Amino acid sequence: MRCIIIDDEKLSREILSVLIFKSSDLILAEEFSNAIDAIKYLNEDNEVDLIFLDIHMPNFSGIDFIKTIKNPPKVIMVTTDQNFALEAFNYDCINDYLVKPIQGERFDRAVERSKLKKEKKLTSTAPNVDLTSTEIYINIDKRLVKIDISTIKYIHAFGDYIDIITETVNYKVHTSLKKIEEKLLPFNFLRIHRSYIINLNKIIDIQDATALIGKSVIPISRNKRKPLIESLNLL
Repeated sequence: MRCIIIDDEKLSREILSVLIFKSSDLILAEEFSNAIDAIKYLNEDNEVDLIFLDIHMPNFSGIDFIKTIKNPPKVIMVTTDQNFALEAFNYDCINDYLVKPIQGERFDRAVERSKLKKEKKLTSTAPNVDLTSTEIYINIDKRLVKIDISTIKYIHAFGDYIDIITETVNYKVHTSLKKIEEKLLPFNFLRIHRSYIINLNKIIDIQDATALIGKSVIPISRNKRKPLIESLNLL
């Protein structure tokens, strides 16, 4: 699971970083000393599965952070104040509550709980994906147009529209990148940039921060490069 730390105390961030490094289930993507920078990071569509979040921070508390974020990832609260436990569990995204100083065994149990909830969610949503269907329908000028998923090379988002680039025809559709991403992910597609989803089967080569698909050079976000490489069948 990709995780981030939000805590204004440097020592606390360092302790959490060490515990995360020791865990085989976690990858530390970023750490933040304030919630505002973390919100900006999440708004850039960076992939995060779990947040270690301090409650007491200057100007903008951990609870303020949760109230601000739409559809937040799973959260493990980290604090010195046990009195916030009851309030914390009023929020569905909060999986556990760690009291400082954090003990390694207690940390591991909190991570395991978050991991099990993530796996349960994936299992419960999997039946909704129809892997037998190889087409999607898009609305073009009040017509439903069928597209063979295997012919899609990549999708580019701009404003309230997306361009669906296929081997033969390009389509402009009024929808969000997130909506089509949910339908295409099971079919070997991957979001490699806040504005691009690509068909992994159409990649010609990858160099530095770009992927070549056909004659198009697609940018790869810094935080998306590792998931992209891990998804490829490397020799």
